[in-house]
Amino acid sequence: MSKVLILEDEESIRSFIVINLKRNGFEVLETGDGNEALRLLQSTPDIDIALLDVMVPGIDGFEVCRRIRETNERIGIIFLTAKVQEQDKVYALSVGADDHVSKPFSPTELIARLQSLLRRVNVQRAGAAKVSFQSGPFTLDLISKQFKKNGQSVELTPTEFSLVQFFLEKENTPLSRDVLLDHVWGKEYMGDPKIVDVNIRRLRQKIESNPSEPEYLQTVWGHGYKWKGQG
Repeated sequence: MSKVLILEDEESIRSFIVINLKRNGFEVLETGDGNEALRLLQSTPDIDIALLDVMVPGIDGFEVCRRIRETNERIGIIFLTAKVQEQDKVYALSVGADDHVSKPFSPTELIARLQSLLRRVNVQRAGAAKVSFQSGPFTLDLISKQFKKNGQSVELTPTEFSLVQFFLEKENTPLSRDVLLDHVWGKEYMGDPKIVDVNIRRLRQKIESNPSEPEYLQTVWGHGYKWKGQG
């Protein structure tokens, strides 16, 4: 059973989410305080996904996300927020979130987003027909769930891990935003397609020597992005 932490200080909203998650087979931990959310995450290391509201007592959701990512890149993180400005969505992703859902949202939308992210989380836990990839200075091992550059580990979120795996599977092939959305986020994803671009920028910060002039994760104008292999 997949385990989800909910950080939401409005009790009516939190109860609504808890009921719907339990109906869909999720095990749920809940709190309305940012500091308590971090304590729950520390004491319950097998949490799969954290649903974080932004404005909560204690430390806010953004800070909770930042602190999670300091030690844990493998947990899935979705922001629940009433803020709809583009800058807030981008900021949520820039501090390490995998997705965001704007309030008000339907139970169907939330469950679909959770299930989509859970598939990405499970990529780091399940085997595959091909268990490793090599491209220039990079190696991706699907058994140890390690991504390395020049032998040095690069920590990836579940979404970033899925993106890298897909790019390496399709090395030197331009992949459109729509193709990346369908493969990584799922065909049912109804959120902002710019989530692809934000994750690409975040990946470049982690893997490129000069992110503004990427050597490996390149933009193919009019077509999307590609992973440039050797040769």
